[in-house]
Amino acid sequence: MSPADTDIPSTRPYLIRALHEWCSDNGFSPYIAVQVDASVQVPLEFVKNGEIVLNVGVDATSSLRLGNDFIEFKARFGGVAREIVVPISHVVAIYARENGQGMAFPAPAPATLTAVKPAVPADVQVSGEEAGGISDATSRSPLRSVKNDVNNEVKDVGETAPTDDLPEPPTDGPGRPPGRPQLKRVK
Repeated sequence: MSPADTDIPSTRPYLIRALHEWCSDNGFSPYIAVQVDASVQVPLEFVKNGEIVLNVGVDATSSLRLGNDFIEFKARFGGVAREIVVPISHVVAIYARENGQGMAFPAPAPATLTAVKPAVPADVQVSGEEAGGISDATSRSPLRSVKNDVNNEVKDVGETAPTDDLPEPPTDGPGRPPGRPQLKRVK
């Protein structure tokens, strides 16, 4: 690889914008799958297995901006307005919800992923090593941990609540879950 190859900008933001436009022009709902870490600003209560799927259609978002470095928009989650910021490098797929057509991208390298640390509430005094060396409240992550309703424990993004007592959902056929189409990654 020559040094000139490393100066070429990524095609990912252009492909994302093109597929978003294709979905919108054809009446489909564009969805993005996002690899979540500390650099991604999303509601953590909707993150599963370190990923979140977001509807980025014009009807589901406000102030949508598909930039070269970030996807930014406002959306409602459970009736609460949230500001969403996703680095382009963390978008692992964009597809039409109705038919699953779209494109998958390589996930960010593990070295670029950082663990999501829960933000410290403003009324809690933390210093030194516990705060990760951060003492300025404005430099804290806007993301928060989610409390587990079962026993009120704080869970990290990678942890899941026990599901032993939940019934198995019915399937729409052999090996197919009910509801929306699922994105299948092909490598």
